[in-house]
Amino acid sequence: MASNSTHPHIELTNHPIGDDDFAARCRDQLEADGALILRSFFTREAIERAAAESAELESSAFYSNAKHNVYLTATDPDLPDDHPFNRPVMSNKGLIADDLIAGDSPIREIYEDPQFRSFLGRVLGLDNVYPYPDKLSSIVISVAGDGMELGWHFDTSASSVTMLLQAAEDGGVFEYVPDVRDADAGDMAFGNVDRVLDGDEPVRTLDFSPGDLVLFRGRNALHRVTPVSGSTTRSLVIFAFNERPDASMTEAALETFFGRTA
Repeated sequence: MASNSTHPHIELTNHPIGDDDFAARCRDQLEADGALILRSFFTREAIERAAAESAELESSAFYSNAKHNVYLTATDPDLPDDHPFNRPVMSNKGLIADDLIAGDSPIREIYEDPQFRSFLGRVLGLDNVYPYPDKLSSIVISVAGDGMELGWHFDTSASSVTMLLQAAEDGGVFEYVPDVRDADAGDMAFGNVDRVLDGDEPVRTLDFSPGDLVLFRGRNALHRVTPVSGSTTRSLVIFAFNERPDASMTEAALETFFGRTA
């Protein structure tokens, strides 16, 4: 399939998303490394507009401070306090929900673009990609100011699709340890988790910039975002897709992430 020569928000010259060979190379890299960074994937104009919109919405974000374990599950009182299920990490961030993002935002136009969705499906190995049925979760902007961080955790979904809008002055580094567990096999990898939390495992970083498209396999890779430092807000768009059209977040999860369910 050939790609069009121009796109309002995507740099097709270096990233021909309509080309099956290009998508196959991207998928191979994602499968091999667990991460894929496509540099300068989005146009400068799209990123500048989206960053300005994010800054205007920042005061409407839902901010939360949470202690949690790396599995994002409840603790287990029958286990010792130093068991991985009961070892707390801290996350504090702000989330701007989908329904606050304008209909003509470049973020929404990218998300709803059939060509972009088709490309993601081929890279992720999915026949179809669907938005969330609720009005909060499909497009989310995560914002983090001075001192905010995202603690070590595993993702509940197989893959994440993000683009950075604005980097922090300092900190806000994405760190990860690949292949910590095998979730499909039910492996909780307690020993590996302890070593990561104790600082005894080598840590990799994903170095990406505003305008890059980042795909990451986070179900088996333990990862975090280090504390942000300085007066510049770190803002990141999360494009959330599902394999099924009826996949939805629970009301409890919506309340936790956005402070509301509708």
